[in-house]
Amino acid sequence: MIKRLLRRLALRHGRFKSLYLRICKPDSREYCEYLRLYGGLHAVGNNVRINRGVTFTDPAYVTIGSNVVLADCTFIGHDGAIEVLYAAYGESVEAVGKITVKDNVFIGHGALIMRGVTIGPDAIVGAGAVVVRDVPPGSIVGGVPARQIGSTRDYLRKLSEETDALPWGAMIKRRKGGYDAAIEPELMRQRLAYFFPADPLAQGAAAPLELAASPLV
Repeated sequence: MIKRLLRRLALRHGRFKSLYLRICKPDSREYCEYLRLYGGLHAVGNNVRINRGVTFTDPAYVTIGSNVVLADCTFIGHDGAIEVLYAAYGESVEAVGKITVKDNVFIGHGALIMRGVTIGPDAIVGAGAVVVRDVPPGSIVGGVPARQIGSTRDYLRKLSEETDALPWGAMIKRRKGGYDAAIEPELMRQRLAYFFPADPLAQGAAAPLELAASPLV
């Protein structure tokens, strides 16, 4: 009842954001819809997923295209150093820029996207990357500062070959999208058996409990 009320107040009226996030824990699609309505972003396309950990310092200057997924990354649309520069040198300067994320883009966990940058289309930004210049269409970037490390199509080809070689590869090839709750338990069972074939702790909870019962000396 409380969750339903908070969700209604948040999505219909933009109220109680902190409580809404903490109690309702909206998924990335629902949170995107909240930001579309009340986040102050310049534009948001269709089929966009935005994690709750994403930070927009200047949302009014951010445009997001369609089919975009944002992990817990940060968009920085200004440079706060201008305050220090003014105090030190007495000159007022501008350091604000737009950020454009085009269609078919994934931005990984911990990435920093700086002002004046355009990403994509059809691009991937690796986890932890610091993006200070445009990301070309169809490319993958990573590192600090971010540089091109591959192409999206080559990466897809590589993942497809790796998937074909897995025992559960046929299940993945039949899956629609990146996640299917109906087959996830079986996928996890097969992954664990494949990743940890000789791990005694994977056989059950007995071993951890026995270890916990023994004093550490």
